[in-house]
Amino acid sequence: MENLLGLLRIRVRKGVNLAVRDARTSDPYIVITMGDQKLKTSVVRKNCNPEWNDELTLSMSQPDHPIKLTVYDHDTFTIDDQMGDAAIDIKPFLHCVRMHIDNLPNDSLISKVIPSRENCLAEESCIFLEDGKIKQDMCLRLRNVECGEVDIQLQWINLPGSRGL
Repeated sequence: MENLLGLLRIRVRKGVNLAVRDARTSDPYIVITMGDQKLKTSVVRKNCNPEWNDELTLSMSQPDHPIKLTVYDHDTFTIDDQMGDAAIDIKPFLHCVRMHIDNLPNDSLISKVIPSRENCLAEESCIFLEDGKIKQDMCLRLRNVECGEVDIQLQWINLPGSRGL
């Protein structure tokens, strides 16, 4: 607990126009990895535009560790097919968390992140304050695949007794 900075909650909302890996559709799920942590969403059967709304939580002790999101197609009798991946760049988000701006009005826009070659953003991403919590909405364009995007939301959770940012 002494090295723990806090928790990063990732709400995996939905996939858009994901690649077809079965006959006419796919059975997608997402795996998020950071260091030795590995989290997985539920499988959505026969849907290339799945809605998960799953919340996955990473313990953050090394904020510089890369976070990778990988989409897979679940197969019953063969190895699961990869359907693309994306890097989640949390540096701008953590910068806003470190600003300690809890006294702003609800729904205040804190910062915007523009898509670039250094991130996997498909569109501009907003960092904002909602119900006293800093959050970031992201639409990630998948790499190493013909098509697909994934919508997620980040939220920082401070833990009592942790070092914090």
